[in-house]
Amino acid sequence: MAAYTTIDDPSVYFQTAIWNGTGSALSVTFDGNSDLEPDMVWVKNRNLASDHRLTDSVRGTSAHLVPNGTDAEDSSSTALTAFNSDGFSVGSEQSYSRSGDTHVGWGWKESATAGFDIVSFTTSGDDENFSHSLGVKPELIIFKARASSGNWAVLGEFTETTFNNKYLVLNLTDGQGSDGSYSNPTASQFSTSNNVAVDSTHIAYLFRSVQGFSKIGSHTGNGNADGTFVYTGFKPAWVMIKALSQSGEGWFIFDNKRDVDNAVDKHLTANLNNSEGSGSHGIDFVSNGIKIRNSGDGTNTSGGTYLYMAFAEHPFVTSTGIPTTAR
Repeated sequence: MAAYTTIDDPSVYFQTAIWNGTGSALSVTFDGNSDLEPDMVWVKNRNLASDHRLTDSVRGTSAHLVPNGTDAEDSSSTALTAFNSDGFSVGSEQSYSRSGDTHVGWGWKESATAGFDIVSFTTSGDDENFSHSLGVKPELIIFKARASSGNWAVLGEFTETTFNNKYLVLNLTDGQGSDGSYSNPTASQFSTSNNVAVDSTHIAYLFRSVQGFSKIGSHTGNGNADGTFVYTGFKPAWVMIKALSQSGEGWFIFDNKRDVDNAVDKHLTANLNNSEGSGSHGIDFVSNGIKIRNSGDGTNTSGGTYLYMAFAEHPFVTSTGIPTTAR
């Protein structure tokens, strides 16, 4: 019989941090059970209409991309400045340390065990294959050209068991489209299309679900305030939801640090630079999954299909078979 989970402490691989800006450089420390030196950090000013910023250890701390935009990679000495043994350091820019504002940062550790890999690759302008280190087929790939402007392509299985040429765009509200030239990835390779990735250096973030730690899947909305229950096998710490079947709906991000009680309705939107919103999109984080608690657009339109991506606060059952407690 398979283990309930191989990751009893999710804070080894994912954590969220919140801090108050000072207008100066500062260090941010995670408060999870384990120390986490992140390989990817996604930062957002909660109070201000300010860009999301994403930095990783492959491109280096001085280089950042903007998930809500098409901009090429930028470099700054006053943005994220270091990956530390249990957190990261930031500079004085308004996205990172604006005086009087609160900020949030989500940190991931690159690890095949945790189902996350970062790959930098350069295309020649043709359909090509590139190697990855997950050891199994990825379920979701997010990639972006580094040196030129362009959309963030999100490839995935979505509602099927293969990638089937389907894609989303992280910086837009479009529903899923079809490119017609992506092949299904393997346990060692993924492909790009010359329609999206042309003669340029790119960064790719590859994810797979890991039992008790992370889950990528889809659910169908019912249009009712007592919405759909989504089983993940763990109590979530972070959830992102995006409509697949309809356009005009954003990429909503929830976490257990900005909103410590159910319903979790404080949200940021990956495709917008907006400040934090609340209400109308509420969900519950429960011991074994997500319970939708709204009847509106974004997460629960009747008959709509939604992609979700979730990371755990703790597994529903530990590797030794001990159930954990609900919130």
